[in-house]
Amino acid sequence: MITSADLAHERYDRITIAFHWLTAVLVLTLFSTAFAWNYLPREWHLRSLEDVHVSLGIALAASLIGRLVWRLTAGRKLGAVGNAITAPLSRLVHGALYLLLTVQVGLGFSLRWFQGEEFSFFGLFSVPSLFFTPDRAFAHQLEELHNLAGWTLIYLAGAHALAALFHRYVLRDNVLRRMLPV
Repeated sequence: MITSADLAHERYDRITIAFHWLTAVLVLTLFSTAFAWNYLPREWHLRSLEDVHVSLGIALAASLIGRLVWRLTAGRKLGAVGNAITAPLSRLVHGALYLLLTVQVGLGFSLRWFQGEEFSFFGLFSVPSLFFTPDRAFAHQLEELHNLAGWTLIYLAGAHALAALFHRYVLRDNVLRRMLPV
């Protein structure tokens, strides 16, 4: 008989779960704010929307650092579920998500530095410049890469979410339950 204690050991710890869902909310909100200011009519473009995007990008950077430190030190590590094909694919997708998150944050910070624009976290503190000489042409290239990485991250995160739902409703296993908050 499987007890609730057994199920608890087959779940990630609360901090890992909190980091997972915080990351998901931040990525979706960041994508939405970037999408809004890039695709809404110019007269609707608000500087404050860009400021929110930048502030949430700083929050994503902090969350990602916290998440990686937690994962490497104290977080509960569970093995990939599946067969000889799906288990390595799961590890590959998770690794790609971490890599894309790191690249996206790095591109976002670099973009602001090469634009020569100060950026802050909701006006509470500013991120210091790394003494880059502003370079608008290079900043434009970084912006293109930042957009490409953003779309790639959204597609991969969407596939990740669909895979979790597939596990829940088709395979009827506990993969999704391992990361649910309740």
